[in-house]
Amino acid sequence: MKKAIVFSLFLIISCAKNTQVHPPVGGVLTEKDLEISKNRAKNLNLMERNQIKDWISHQKEKFYSTGLNYWIDIENLEQREKKRDGDFVSYQYDLYDFNQEKLYTKPTKNTEVELGKYEELKAVDDAVRFMKKGEEATLLVPSVLAFGTYGDDEKIPNDMPVIIKLKIL
Repeated sequence: MKKAIVFSLFLIISCAKNTQVHPPVGGVLTEKDLEISKNRAKNLNLMERNQIKDWISHQKEKFYSTGLNYWIDIENLEQREKKRDGDFVSYQYDLYDFNQEKLYTKPTKNTEVELGKYEELKAVDDAVRFMKKGEEATLLVPSVLAFGTYGDDEKIPNDMPVIIKLKIL
């Protein structure tokens, strides 16, 4: 009986010693964890940027890099007058993968939304601030500005860059 208790204690201690502890959601990460995450994001962004540049080189249309780290087919977009938080705008967009296959049958449509008061994809939020009524644009968006490391839990997996066809209504 003593041997069984000692053996059980030994198993419990050895299992606990080798188990990796993960912080709970919203928990604190160590500096090492943060550094690993930062390097992963940096390398992923660099890889996606190179893939998008390569994709652009095979297209007839021209795309222009923006300060926010996405590309758009409108030259000098950021030199236009910028809408501010509180301004209202209506727009819609369709999502595509880089094989140019449409991801959803219906576009995402937002009517008379107040800028700065709603949650939107960062690239879309940025582009609509510079675009004019009736204007259309194609955005090439790295995953970090799209659906990130989680995807959308439907058709867009994690770490997937997307093409967004945007129209101001």
